Amino acid sequence: MTAEQPPAAILWFRRDLRLDDNAALHAAIETGGAVVPVYIREPEGHNIGPLGGAQEWWLHHSLEALRKAVRELGSDLVLRTGAAVDVLADLAHETGAQTVFINRAYERDEQDRKIAADLDAKELRLTAFHGKLLHPPGRIKTGSGGSFKVFTPFWNAMQKLGEPREPIAAPTRIPAPKHFPKSQSLNSWALLPSKPDWAAHFSDLWTPGEQGAKEKLEAFIGNHLHDYKRGRDLPAIDATSNLSAHLAHGEITPARLWHATRDLPRSAAENVGHFRREVAWRDFCYSLLSEKPRLDEENWDRKFDAMEWLYDADEFTAWTRGQTGYPIVDAGMRQLWKYGFMHNRVRMITASFLIKDLMIDWRKGEKWFRDALVDADPANNAGNWQWVAGSGADASPFFRVFNPVLQGEKFDPDGTYVREHVPELAKLDKKYIHKPFDAPPQTLAKAGIELGTTYPKPMIDHGFARDRALAAYKRLRGAAEEG
Repeated sequence: MTAEQPPAAILWFRRDLRLDDNAALHAAIETGGAVVPVYIREPEGHNIGPLGGAQEWWLHHSLEALRKAVRELGSDLVLRTGAAVDVLADLAHETGAQTVFINRAYERDEQDRKIAADLDAKELRLTAFHGKLLHPPGRIKTGSGGSFKVFTPFWNAMQKLGEPREPIAAPTRIPAPKHFPKSQSLNSWALLPSKPDWAAHFSDLWTPGEQGAKEKLEAFIGNHLHDYKRGRDLPAIDATSNLSAHLAHGEITPARLWHATRDLPRSAAENVGHFRREVAWRDFCYSLLSEKPRLDEENWDRKFDAMEWLYDADEFTAWTRGQTGYPIVDAGMRQLWKYGFMHNRVRMITASFLIKDLMIDWRKGEKWFRDALVDADPANNAGNWQWVAGSGADASPFFRVFNPVLQGEKFDPDGTYVREHVPELAKLDKKYIHKPFDAPPQTLAKAGIELGTTYPKPMIDHGFARDRALAAYKRLRGAAEEG
């Protein structure tokens, strides 16, 4: 390699499927040599790819979009399958590359340190950059230098740091090698479902890829941000950013979201602040994950290890299918199945029902959401489930048991959300839309509903379930105090 021709650099895409605000891409281009972009499908157990089936659908379309964007800048995207060290070493041999650039994925820092050591032994350097979060885990500390366990002080400390870093503009060109390495076919990875195509309606709501993320952000700022604080709790209206899946796949960065909400009219300040606070919750969850890498498997509060969970396979299946007999719960679970997404308020309601009404271990629900959500995130998903269960840091107390009827009446007062996702209840009067089991027979007949046939009867009495859950928690607390 001559002095006039720097060696090629490998850009390893992971959960950062974008060209905008991509520090690793920027650094690779700055070397002055050719850049070899690659996405690796790693073996199970080492994978940084999709967390479940819904994300496999998303990944297919996101990689299509990324490859198109990379090609427009004069390069291409290599797709390879195998252990990361082996694939990267092969690419280095094929291209003469001496450095691999990545953006950090904090959920697998330990694995990446091992990969870096293995690559170093092969004289291939791994260089990592921040960008997935507003601030890297560990930067925001308490006054004594420890980590925050409560979100509000974490948020207050974050604000004292000032504005996050400025986003980096996308490049206008990516220098390509003279001879591009061979790539596998994306279709050969068989990421899309078929027979049945349970993702048939996903594209009604989602456009995976960086351009789709930009369009969602522009629509949110232009149409919904002004009513975010109030509207985000109402599942019947489109008042949220709908950016969570794009964030989960790294198609847009939180720094870009933060700076896109600057310089808005003063009248927007309260809603901007509330939106930014929600973005910061993601940073908080990753700070928890950095301390507890098995956040999806282990209770943050270890006294919950002794909780007397119950498990009934039929009850769990009914919950996953939206057949519990509680309309707001069923609407949420059916929205999840149809679109790979569920409104945030309803996520809390459905999670509370599984954990506290059915007394099923939160980890069962976390795994279901992980497989079914297009926006599944290793930190947020686990952190939010532990929040509802009461076992997490800064968690909602276990004795806070959502009443699914009252939650439906409060956040979906006209039943619009339920009618959309539970169409067999569409003709029911709004007085009974969240409690069809209380409706007079003539009211049900008029709406074409036969409980137990066209729509299920409640699988459990909420009053009984609440008392059972509180009794279990009392026993847990008593055992902890004795211990």
